Amino acid sequence: QVQLVESGGGSVQAGGSLTLSCTASGLSFADTDSAWYRQGPGKECHLVSSISTDGTTDYADSVKGRFTISRDNAENTVYLHMNKMKPEDTGVYYCATDVFYGGRWAADISRRCLYTGFGNWGQGTQVNVST
Repeated sequence: QVQLVESGGGSVQAGGSLTLSCTASGLSFADTDSAWYRQGPGKECHLVSSISTDGTTDYADSVKGRFTISRDNAENTVYLHMNKMKPEDTGVYYCATDVFYGGRWAADISRRCLYTGFGNWGQGTQVNVST
């Protein structure tokens, strides 16, 4: 079975930084594309960033220049480094694999992340950014 476990969430003031971790069992991130999603107050699930097996990264426009996704294959862990954080970054962050729709990552899911109905998802970690 596949299990994804996120950690590193917490509370931070605007302008601060947090790093999230996602460690997998039952799959290898070296062989599997992965992504971070955020579930905001409206409970919609939005793609934040992704990383492919060849190291290609993508970011939502709202986080470009502030967030960095990375991977440590030896640790089978994907990270999301969040800098210059803003209140709108607040939400539950989920690590995911295989959330593909139409040949690409599903970017805007009109459901809670865990109700997507496909893909592999972690349990989520809460991030709160205060002013």
